[in-house]
Amino acid sequence: MSVPDVISLEQKRSALEQNLQTLGRTLIAYSGGTDSAFLAWAAHQALGENMLAVIADSPSLARFQLSDAVAFAKEHTIPLDVVRTNEFESPDYVRNDGRRCYHCKDELFTVMEAFGRQHGFETIAYGVNVDDQGDFRPGQSAAAQHGVTAPLLHAGLSKAEVRELARKAGLRIWDKPASACLSSRIEYGRPVTREKPSHTAALHQAEAARRGQGRWARIRAAWRGA
Repeated sequence: MSVPDVISLEQKRSALEQNLQTLGRTLIAYSGGTDSAFLAWAAHQALGENMLAVIADSPSLARFQLSDAVAFAKEHTIPLDVVRTNEFESPDYVRNDGRRCYHCKDELFTVMEAFGRQHGFETIAYGVNVDDQGDFRPGQSAAAQHGVTAPLLHAGLSKAEVRELARKAGLRIWDKPASACLSSRIEYGRPVTREKPSHTAALHQAEAARRGQGRWARIRAAWRGA
């Protein structure tokens, strides 16, 4: 019986680079989390100025998360644009049922598509990885409907492998704790408004502090005192 080939991490990294080089001018859906930050960095390495990271400034994104995402991009001279999204204007999003994340991503990708047409970008990519395939993630449906590509997934990279590649590259976000949006702190069925996510920010920071994840706890503490 033949033994199946084992694809090494280096082979996956090479596959990711090759895939990125085929995408043309590319927008990266960027949140500052490990996956999207590593993807933005890798895309910048592969495409140079033919890529742009795009982050949505939304009430559901904690201010310290936005600030740190912007800081990471600056540290690595990754081109970045901050856009406004209007998911809170959508009754489907405000309803806060099991498809809230779909409506959020649908709005983000709609905004990115319009931006891409205006500025001559050919492709939108986002940071979903192999491990995400086993989760309930309605946002992936929105990505599929908008034709958004998933380079980390196509390269066969898991969450742990993305972290390891980021660590090897010397990127400080390699061990950044996962952090869901503030709207996710509101139980399904309870309407989400612009005010409620800001009210959950204190809870969001308290959870982060309890995790005690080294420098990330210090970043949050500094943000609270600003």
